Amino acid sequence: MIDRSPARLVLENGTVFRGFGFGADRESLGEVVFNTSMTGYQEILTDPSYHGQIVVMTYPEIGNYGINTEDMESARPWVRGFVVRSLANRSSNYRSNEELTDYLKRLDIPGIYGIDTRKLVRLIRSLGAMKGLISSGTDLSDEALIDRAKSGPSMLGMDMTRDVMTTSAQSWSVPLYGSTNLNAENSPHVVAMDFGMKWNIPRHLVSQGCRVTVVPGNFSADQILDLKPDGIFVSNGPGDPEPLVGAVACLSSLITRAAEKNGTPIFGICLGHQLLGQALGGRTYKLKFGHRGANHPVQDRRTEKVEITTQNHGFAVDPSSLPDHVVVTHVNLNDQTVEGIRHKRLPVFCVQYHPEASAGPHDSSYLFDEFKAEIERNRI
Repeated sequence: MIDRSPARLVLENGTVFRGFGFGADRESLGEVVFNTSMTGYQEILTDPSYHGQIVVMTYPEIGNYGINTEDMESARPWVRGFVVRSLANRSSNYRSNEELTDYLKRLDIPGIYGIDTRKLVRLIRSLGAMKGLISSGTDLSDEALIDRAKSGPSMLGMDMTRDVMTTSAQSWSVPLYGSTNLNAENSPHVVAMDFGMKWNIPRHLVSQGCRVTVVPGNFSADQILDLKPDGIFVSNGPGDPEPLVGAVACLSSLITRAAEKNGTPIFGICLGHQLLGQALGGRTYKLKFGHRGANHPVQDRRTEKVEITTQNHGFAVDPSSLPDHVVVTHVNLNDQTVEGIRHKRLPVFCVQYHPEASAGPHDSSYLFDEFKAEIERNRI
């Protein structure tokens, strides 16, 4: 049976939600955000882009298919806390290796269930993402917990990528689930800059027929060029892109020394999109409550086709800041924010959403095809 110990979620604006704790029995601070996906909670929990955040699921029942070892997007969960309406009593899935509550308890992540998540999401939509705190097993007053929530750090101006990126260069050879790596020694070589990369991204690159080397996002342009890449990938990751001045300088150098000089394609996703947007001369800004879920409509302006996309970001590229040599290729149909840009002359392009899905629709996987095609054209 699920534990029924009292727990509270408090927001910096003074709102208190009372429910029941699961997972780790402790306090945890973070930015409270919501995700509209109906499935994929395991991938959400292990997505490094959620580092520093307490995630609220809008879909009411969570935990019904448990946790398995194949669907991880990193080695551990990165969320600061997990908020659900109804927690399943037990999992029912032949792939399940562990119950959700046991998994979070083992990895020291607190959760709360039994609260009105619809009310919470409406608050976030109207007031914006807020600092919050999950607390269980404490006698502290509501006022004391609210003060702790208010004192928590803001996402603005914080470099969170250093906590989640790899610490050394390493090869990646695992393909998509159910596929086999058939790449040869002379397959095109992609260097993937890791700022908190979901594992399904290098899986896609391998399944496209690429040899992949994953490097820390703080590698220099010289270190990346020394690896002789046929293509350069810039990953997703957590936090505010603006403090990452070193990464932006590196990408500016790579655009000149790799894309312009050698025709080497550069492709970015999510945080990678925001960093490339800055390297190309643009600016970024914080969204009110961000885009997180697996059902966001995006239009490709080049074809006018609409894709249903997986998204997880709290910042966006300002279209008015982009120079003339950059074109907006994709827009969000919910709020018209920028979802993709491309250099008009060089093979440099990026999208704000997640074409690797996991979990989510596969409408946008063609972008990996485009990246591979750009690499092959340049190798001829």
